[in-house]
Amino acid sequence: MCQQFKRKFDIFLTMTKSRTSLMLIALSVILLTSLSVGLIQESEATKGQGNYLPKTGSSNSPVCGDRLCSEIEKTSSTISSQTISQNHKLSQQMSQDRCDNNDGNTRTYYIAANEVVWDYAPTGINKMKGHQFNEDENVFVENTSDRIGSKYIKALYQEYTDETFSELKPRTSEWEHLGTLGPIIHAEVCDTIKVAFKNNSAEHDYSVHPHGVFYDKDSEGAEYNDGSSKNTKADGIVSPGDTHTYIWQVPPRAGPGPNDPSSIIWMYHSHVDSPMDTNSGLVGPMVVTAKGMADEEGKPLDVDREFVSLFTVSDENSSNYLCDNLEEFTDETCDNEELVEDEDFAESNLMHGINGYVYGNQPGQTMKNGEHVRWYLIGMGTEVDLHTPHWHGNTVLWNGNRIDVMELMPASLKTVDFIPDNVGTWMFHCHVNDHISAGMMSLFTVL
Repeated sequence: MCQQFKRKFDIFLTMTKSRTSLMLIALSVILLTSLSVGLIQESEATKGQGNYLPKTGSSNSPVCGDRLCSEIEKTSSTISSQTISQNHKLSQQMSQDRCDNNDGNTRTYYIAANEVVWDYAPTGINKMKGHQFNEDENVFVENTSDRIGSKYIKALYQEYTDETFSELKPRTSEWEHLGTLGPIIHAEVCDTIKVAFKNNSAEHDYSVHPHGVFYDKDSEGAEYNDGSSKNTKADGIVSPGDTHTYIWQVPPRAGPGPNDPSSIIWMYHSHVDSPMDTNSGLVGPMVVTAKGMADEEGKPLDVDREFVSLFTVSDENSSNYLCDNLEEFTDETCDNEELVEDEDFAESNLMHGINGYVYGNQPGQTMKNGEHVRWYLIGMGTEVDLHTPHWHGNTVLWNGNRIDVMELMPASLKTVDFIPDNVGTWMFHCHVNDHISAGMMSLFTVL
C-alpha cells in the first residue's frame, strides 16, 4: 500500500511539474506580449517627441530626430490637453446630432424659372483691363451676323414675394454679385425648407433638385426609373405653367461637419435634363448653418459678409435656347447646319464666367477691412470645368489650411473663410490659363 501511495505521489509530482512548466511558459508569453505592447505604445506616444531619439546638433540647440528637442517638448506637453478638448467637442457634436419634432423653423421660398435675356458683359468693355475688347476677346462677346455675342436668352431661377408669383422680390445690393444664380436659400439645422416652384417657361419642362438636404421621393426634383409610384413623380418634371411644392428637411447630416465652419454651401438645380438645364442657367445656392449659430434669416451669426461664386464654362451650344438665340441675335437659324457644326462658332458660345459674368463685369463684391467674410464656391460643367479660383492680395482658410487658390470640379462645393487685411481692388479669377484668356475673372474690393 505504501508503494502504491508512493507511485501515485510520483505521478502527482510529475503532473505538477508539467503544469508548472506550462504556467511558466504562459506567464512568459504574457510578459513578453505586455512588454512589446508597452514598447509599441511608448514608441507611438513619443514618436516625434524626441524623448528616446538620439540627440544631435550643438549643446545649445540639440536636435531630436528631424526637429529641435525644445520644439518637440513644447508640442508633446499640449497633446494631452488637445486630446481632451477634441473628445469634449466630439461629445458635444454627438449630443447635437439630432432634431426634436418641435425644433426648427419652416422657411418658405417662392421661386420660378423665368426666361430672360442675360448679358455676360453688360458694361461692354473688358473691366479687368479697362479697355475695349480686343480681337481675341471678341471671339466670345462680339455680336455679328453669325455670332450671338454676349447676350443670350437663358432660364434663371428668380424669387417672388408670395404664392401668386405676380411680383418679383427685389435683389438687394448684398446679393447683386449672384448674377445668374438663383436666390440664396438659408436654413439652420433642424429647419424645414419649403420651395413653391413655378415653371414660367414657354415650352420647356424644369424642376428643382437639391443637394445635401433630406427629401422624400416627391421632393427630389429628378425623374428616373426609381420604382416609385406615379403619385410621387410630379416633382421631377414640372410642365410650363405648372407649379410644384418641394419640402426638404435639414437634419444634422445636412449641416456643417466636424472640420467645417458654422455654415456650408449646397446647391439646387433643374434635373429634367441636367446638362441642358444647367447650361441654360438653372442653378442656385443653398447655405445651411449649424444649429444655434443662425440669425432669424438663417444666416450664420459669426460672419459679417457672405459671397457665392459659381465657376463654370456655360456651353450655350448645349442650352435649351441655342436656336432661339440664333434667331434673336443673328441673321441665321438652326437650319444652317454648317454654322451650327462649325468649331469656331461653337467656341464663341463657350462663356467662361463667374456667376454669368466675363472679363471683370461682375458687380457687388465689396467688403471692409477686418470683416469676417465667408466665401462659398460652386463648380459646374463638364470635363473642361477644372477650376482653380485665386484671390489676389489676400489669403483664405479652407479646412484649417491657409491657401490663396482652391480646386473646384463639376458639382463640387467648397466653403472658405477669410478676414481681408489688404485694402484695395483685387483680381479674383480661375488660374487655368485658357480660362483666364476666355474671361473667367472678376474683381473684389476691400475698403
